[in-house]
Amino acid sequence: MQHALVSKAAPLALALVIAVGCGQAPPDAVQPAGQGETVFATGSDPTNPFFVSLGTNARTCATCHDAAAAWTVTPAALQARFDASAGADPIFRVNDGATSPAADVSTVAARRSAYDLLLRRGLVRVGQPIPAAAEFTLAAVDDPYGFASAAELSLFRRPLPAANLRFATQIMWDAREPSLAQQASDATRGHAQAMQVDAAQMDRIVAFESEIYTAVRVDDVAGDLASDGATGGAALLVNADLRPGLGDPTAVGFDRNVFQLFGAWSGADASTAEGRGRAAIARGEQLFDTHRFRIRGAPGIADQQGTCSTCHDTPDVGSHSTPVAIDIGVSDPTGADLPVYTLRQVTTGQTVTTTDPGLALTTGRWADIGKFKVPMLRGLALRPPYFHDGRADSLDDVVRFYDRKFDLHLSGDEQADLVAFLTAL
Repeated sequence: MQHALVSKAAPLALALVIAVGCGQAPPDAVQPAGQGETVFATGSDPTNPFFVSLGTNARTCATCHDAAAAWTVTPAALQARFDASAGADPIFRVNDGATSPAADVSTVAARRSAYDLLLRRGLVRVGQPIPAAAEFTLAAVDDPYGFASAAELSLFRRPLPAANLRFATQIMWDAREPSLAQQASDATRGHAQAMQVDAAQMDRIVAFESEIYTAVRVDDVAGDLASDGATGGAALLVNADLRPGLGDPTAVGFDRNVFQLFGAWSGADASTAEGRGRAAIARGEQLFDTHRFRIRGAPGIADQQGTCSTCHDTPDVGSHSTPVAIDIGVSDPTGADLPVYTLRQVTTGQTVTTTDPGLALTTGRWADIGKFKVPMLRGLALRPPYFHDGRADSLDDVVRFYDRKFDLHLSGDEQADLVAFLTAL
C-alpha cells in the first residue's frame, strides 16, 4: 500500500513514493488497498504553512491531513504513530484527539485508553454547543466519557481529506464552515490551539490545498488504473468538468453516467486475474451509474427512483455538485460507543436520539438532525474506515449498509463488483 506524490508535469517514474498503512496495526485492522497518487496542479510546496506548526501544541495541518494517508488519517497509520512516540505524536492531544478534554494521559496505558476512538476509528472530537435559537433542546445525554453537555456536545468524526477540494460544495461534514479560508482559520485556532492567525498564511494554505488532487492509481488486482483505455488516477481530476447538479435532468450536459473511467475494460480478458479484476471494476462502474432503486427515508433528498449517482453526481468525483445534506441513518445510536443525545423539539415535545445532530448544530433546525454532506469518493480505498463516524470498517460494509438501507437487491457478485469499482477510485 503506497501513495505517490507528483507535480502535474512530473512523470510517475519520478514520483516520491510514501508507504500507506505501514507500522504495527492490530491483526484485524483494515489496511488501505492499492497505490494512491497525488497530483499537485501547479507543483508541490513543501514550505507552505500547511506543513508548519502555527499554534501552541506542535500540530500542523498535515498532522491530521497526512499525504501518506490520502490527506486524512487512518487507524493503521495512527497505531504506528502512537507506538513510535508512546502517544506523544502531535495528533495525540486532549483538546480534540481524546474521548474527553479531561481524559487522563499521564501514562502510555492511559493515553492508549484516552485516544481509543482516534486509534480504532480515526475519529477526532468536535466540541459544539446547541445553538441558542435552535428548534430543539438537549433532553438527556449519555456520554460514556463523562464530558458532553448542552454547552459542548462531543461529536466524533473522521477528518475529511484535504484534497480534491475544488469539487467541494460544502465544507466539513456538517457544512458549518462558509469558506476554506474560515476553515483554515478555525482549525488553526481550534485543533492547533493558536492564539491568533495570520490571514496571509491562511490564504497560502487555501491556495495549496485547493490544488491537491488524489485518487487510487494502482489496484491490487487490476493493476494500473490509467492503462488500456481506462482513465483512473488523479491526473484526470486536475481538469475535470465541474458542472452543477447532474442529478437534475434539466441541467446543461445532464448525463446519468457520472463515472466514465473504466468502460474500456468491459471486455477485459477473463483468462487472467488482472483481466477479471478489470472487468469487475467496469461492471461495478455501470452498476453505480445505472442500477435503479427506490430512494426513500433519507431526509434531505426527495423520495424517488434513482441510482448511486443521484447523490454522488459530480462527474468522475462522486461528491454532490450542489449543496445538499442528507440523513441516511448513520447517527443511529444502536450499539454505539459514542455519546448518545436525546433531543426534544421545542414546539411539539417530540424527541429523537442520535449520536450526532449533524447539520442541525449549524442551522438549529429540527429537520436537519442527522444530516451530513455527501462526501467525495476518489481515494476511498486509501482511507478506511467510512461514514462520518467510521462505523463501516470496509467498503464491503459500506455496500452492505446501502443494500439494506435502500433495498438494492444486489446479488453477491454485484456487491463484489461495486466494491471493486469503489476500491479503484
